[in-house]
Amino acid sequence: MDGVKEEIIHQTALKLAEEIKNLSIYKSFYNDVQKLVASPNVKKEDFKQTLQQAMKEKGLDTKLRNTVFHWVRTQSKQNKLDPLTSLSKASAQWEKRIHKSLNSMCSDLETSLAKIRPQSEQDELADKWNELSTYNLDLTKYRPVYAPKDFLEVLLTLSGYVPFTREDEPKWEFAHLPLQVKTLDQIRKLYLEWSSGESLLGANPHMASAVPGFVTLEAERVSLGERVAALGYAPVVQEYLKKGSPQCLRAKLWAQVLGSEIKGQQITYFNQLKKSVLEVDLMIDKLIFKDVQLTASNDDQYFVFEDVLYQVMLCFSRDCDVMQQLKGSIGSPLTVTIKGKQTSTDSLTVFPPSGVIPFHGFTMYATPFCYLYDDPVQLYYTFRAFYIRYWHRLHYISTHPQGIVSLCLLYERLLEANEPLLWIHFRNININPIRVVFKWLMRAFSGHLPPDQLLLLWDAILGYDCLEILPLLALAILSFRKENIFQVNTLQNVDAVLADLSTISVIPLLQLALMRA
Repeated sequence: MDGVKEEIIHQTALKLAEEIKNLSIYKSFYNDVQKLVASPNVKKEDFKQTLQQAMKEKGLDTKLRNTVFHWVRTQSKQNKLDPLTSLSKASAQWEKRIHKSLNSMCSDLETSLAKIRPQSEQDELADKWNELSTYNLDLTKYRPVYAPKDFLEVLLTLSGYVPFTREDEPKWEFAHLPLQVKTLDQIRKLYLEWSSGESLLGANPHMASAVPGFVTLEAERVSLGERVAALGYAPVVQEYLKKGSPQCLRAKLWAQVLGSEIKGQQITYFNQLKKSVLEVDLMIDKLIFKDVQLTASNDDQYFVFEDVLYQVMLCFSRDCDVMQQLKGSIGSPLTVTIKGKQTSTDSLTVFPPSGVIPFHGFTMYATPFCYLYDDPVQLYYTFRAFYIRYWHRLHYISTHPQGIVSLCLLYERLLEANEPLLWIHFRNININPIRVVFKWLMRAFSGHLPPDQLLLLWDAILGYDCLEILPLLALAILSFRKENIFQVNTLQNVDAVLADLSTISVIPLLQLALMRA
C-alpha cells in the first residue's frame, strides 16, 4: 500500500514539474535558482540542504510553495462532470440564444461584432483613457444581452421538471436533478470556526466602538494579519481569512491568496490589453459602457469608480488568458472576421477574446475591488483571479458543486428543511422561493449589501474556498425577515420586504444560522 502511495506522489510530482514549466513565473524563477546555485551560499558537498536554506532566505521557498498551492487548487476544482454533461443540452441552447441575440443586435444597429477603430477614434480614446466617463457614445439603442431574470427562466425550464397537477402552480424545485448538496449539519462542519462561536471580525459591528474588548479583537487581528502578510504563504493567508480581514490588510491578503500580485510582466500584459481596446472596436464595448452606466454609475456606493471600471471591464473583454484558463467551463465563443486588421487582408478572431459575454449587472463582480485598490492594474488582476476562481460559476450552466444550479438546489433544500413555514407560505401564494433570492446569488450579493459587509462575506469565500455561503446567507436573510414575509402574498411585495439590505450585518446573521439548533 505504501508503495502505491509513493508511486502516486511520484507521478503527481512529475506532472507538477512539467506543469510549472508552462507557467508564467517559470523563467524568472529558474533564473533566480540558477543565480542562487552559483552563489557561495550553496555548497557542493551539502548541495540539497544549503540550496533549500538559501531559497528560504531569498523567499524562493515561499514562492515555490505558493505556486504549488495555486496549481493544486486548480486541479482539485476540476470536476469530472465538467464540461457540461447532464445539462449540456440546456447550456448549448442558452449559448445559441445569447449568440443569436448578439448577431440580431448587430443587424438591427447595422454594425459588426468587431472592427478596427479609425485613427481619430483611437487617439480620442487614448486621450480620455483616465476619464472614460467623458467619452461620448450613443448607447440609446443598445440593450443588455440578458439579465439575471432571463437566466433564471432558463434554469427553471431545465428538462426533468415534473409539472404539478394544478395548472396555476409554479414548476419549481431543483430536486429532480442528480446533484449532491450539503445539509446544514455538513455546512456547520465546513464553517467550523463560525458554527462553534469563535470570535470573528465583524461579528459585533455596532458594539465595536462602545466596548473595549472588541477594539482589542480588531487590534489583534491587525497584528496577526501583518505577520501573515509578511510571511506571504498562501495557505496561511487562506486560513487567516476565515475569521475576516481588517480593511487595511485586505488588499494585500487577497492578492496573496489568489496569486495576483503584479510585477513587470503583468503590467506589460495589461498595457497590451489596453492597446487592443484602443485599436479594435468590439460591439460589447458598448454593452460594457451601458452596463456600468446602468449599475455602478447609479449606485451611491460605487459611482465614483466609474472611470476605472470602464478600464478594467474593457481590458477584461480582450484577455484571452481568461478563456484559456476556463476552457471547458464557459462554452464556445463566437468567431468573427475583423476587416483590415493591420493589413489589407481580413483576420479571423474569437469574440470576445475573453470568451465572456457580459450580462446586465456583470460590472458588479468588479466594483467592490475599487475599495481595495487604487492601481487599476492590481485591481484588474485580483478581479480577474476572483472571476476565474469563482464568479464564472454563477452565470454558466453546469453540474459543478459550486455552480449556480447546485447553489440554487442547496438554497431550496436549506429553506425547506430549516424554514418549513416559509416554504409552505411560498407554496401557498404560488411564489417560487428561488425567484426571491436569485439576483443575490448570481451577483454574489454585490450591489445589494453595503461594501463593508460584502467584503467580509467575500473574505469567507476566499478563506473557505467555497461559494456555499451565498445560499446560506440568502436563507439567513429570509429567516431574519420572515415575519414580514408572512404578511404579504405577492412577489412584488416580497421583493419590497427584502429590497433594502443596508442594515444587514452579515457575520452575526450567518453565525446565528449556523449555531441555532
